[in-house]
Amino acid sequence: MGVRNETVAGSDADFMVVRELTVDGDQVEIGRVLAREAARAYGWRPEPADREKARARRLWFERNWPQHHERMRGAASALGLDFEADEYYVDGLTGVPGGSGCSATYCPPGLTEERRGLLGRNYDFFTTSAADLFALLSGGEAKGGQPPMASRPYVVRSRPTTGPATTVITMDTLDGCMDGVNEHGLAVVLLIADAENAGEPVAAGPQVGLSSIQLPRFLLDTCATVAEAKAALLDAKQYDLGTPLHYLVADASGDCFVWERGAGGDEHITAGDGGALCVTNHLLNRHPDPEDLPADNAETMRTYERYRKLSHSTKAAMSGPGVRAALDDVSYAPDTDPHYPIRTLWRSVFDLGERSVATRFYLGDTDAGPRYSDELVFTC
Repeated sequence: MGVRNETVAGSDADFMVVRELTVDGDQVEIGRVLAREAARAYGWRPEPADREKARARRLWFERNWPQHHERMRGAASALGLDFEADEYYVDGLTGVPGGSGCSATYCPPGLTEERRGLLGRNYDFFTTSAADLFALLSGGEAKGGQPPMASRPYVVRSRPTTGPATTVITMDTLDGCMDGVNEHGLAVVLLIADAENAGEPVAAGPQVGLSSIQLPRFLLDTCATVAEAKAALLDAKQYDLGTPLHYLVADASGDCFVWERGAGGDEHITAGDGGALCVTNHLLNRHPDPEDLPADNAETMRTYERYRKLSHSTKAAMSGPGVRAALDDVSYAPDTDPHYPIRTLWRSVFDLGERSVATRFYLGDTDAGPRYSDELVFTC
């Protein structure tokens, strides 16, 4: 068992402090470490459970996602709880991003100068606390005094004794992630879907199956290829707690797709078909053509404009620097959207051939624009 926990970007004088948490060992030990760190960093505590639902969740994970099941066992152990008593929910579900404006694009090996698949993403989110965000969206007055929701992200690198090694980036929960890559070269990123019609998060608590934030980690733990990821998603029970998300999934061979679910539970796969694939914050199955998009408004967070720009950028052969430039062209800065306090909190470029991710993190604003950390490279 090995654990390394260190600050890799930012300080208390910056907007965010980024920590890298690396854990080697079996899944039970990994779960124990993650639970202790979530309690220390976020004040996480297990929630009292509906025992019938908790038992159903535990058995579903045991059948369908054994890695998470064993990490839950480790979390219960860290808290001194009887895992099979089903008295508490011992995985750390937290708030689902509500109103983020992310952008992502995947370029398969045949379209890149490196001859390796490159997946780039901007993670765009509010720079406020949860209380101030609620006040903003409801027309009230921000109170201040609480840290911003996105000010303590983690890079979590797991090297289990069974199952693939993974490297994930997470905003505020340690048992899920916003994006990541595994040792097979499979990568997943999440983005808000249908920005114009996204509802408020539903306070329904944990359900049986995969939450929106758990879904990327589930794929990284259990799949090696896009074909396996499609089959796993079509077979898995899922829930979104009110704020719909969609996902860009890609592998080292060049295969890729966007996964979406409609309000009625209908499921949609939009495949790359050998070309580049872009996604922002509208449902791609409704508006896939960059030349035939609705007009943006104050609620859409520029999703159509960003999608059009990214689609045009990736028509030509790309490279790592080109992907970075395309993402920077659709990033959020102080003057981008007067309606909301949003920034591009991190920009990541996944090199699926190298099984790595290069990321820079937002540290604050200057007169010249947003200030970022140096780009950091993490490998599986």
